[in-house]
Amino acid sequence: MRRLLLLALLASLSELSIGQIDSTQYNWIEVKGKIREESNQPISNVIVINQRSKTGAFGRSDGSYYIKCLKTDTLTITSLGYYPRNLCFKDSTDRTVYQPTTYLSERTETLAIVEIFAPRDLEKIQADIMKLGYEEKDFVLSGINAFASPITFLYEEFSKKEQSKREVARLENEDKKRELLKELFHYYVDYDIIQLSNEEFDDFINFMNVSDEFMKNSSQYDFLIFVRDRFNDYKIARRNTLRFKDSDYDFDQD
Repeated sequence: MRRLLLLALLASLSELSIGQIDSTQYNWIEVKGKIREESNQPISNVIVINQRSKTGAFGRSDGSYYIKCLKTDTLTITSLGYYPRNLCFKDSTDRTVYQPTTYLSERTETLAIVEIFAPRDLEKIQADIMKLGYEEKDFVLSGINAFASPITFLYEEFSKKEQSKREVARLENEDKKRELLKELFHYYVDYDIIQLSNEEFDDFINFMNVSDEFMKNSSQYDFLIFVRDRFNDYKIARRNTLRFKDSDYDFDQD
């Protein structure tokens, strides 16, 4: 009996040690990388995708990026006009922080691009997104006591003039948000994340109905995923609203 217990204990210790060895393959690491083109110039607007988790991050304007992942994960680095590259640190020396410099090769078959607008860096667009919103209180007199000054209070709350001021501010904010979304959509189309023509941008924006708060509080990558998912919903909705014309049923006349 003692011999059997000893063998069982040794077996369990062996399994535990093997599990500890295997678990080291799944340690979290930090990747603080740089993306360069072949002339050693930084590449901005890079997207880094973790192929296992399907999460990722945007690169900064100076070509740097930061992402936390498992050592065994494969990272795909892509940027418009360049061939993608994959990174994996599985066989590299053990450490918790890696600082690789990755060089991307320019695509040689890139077609001529007609610029619809002067593209801005994603970080600059994000900075403008953070400025979205307006406060109704900015268009209302402060410190008004409804009992002490009832006429002023009622004028402020219900007059067409004051309501018009607030409505103008709201519309101006909506116009700004719409333009920022269109700028982002141009990037998303170029990266083949969504497939929309310029004429469909407004329709898709109406369908998304995204709030200022969500745009400001979500990360760039989270917002990209949100847009992609809503685009899939948009395609389904468009497909369900298609209506055939009477002539489409005239098969004998085709």
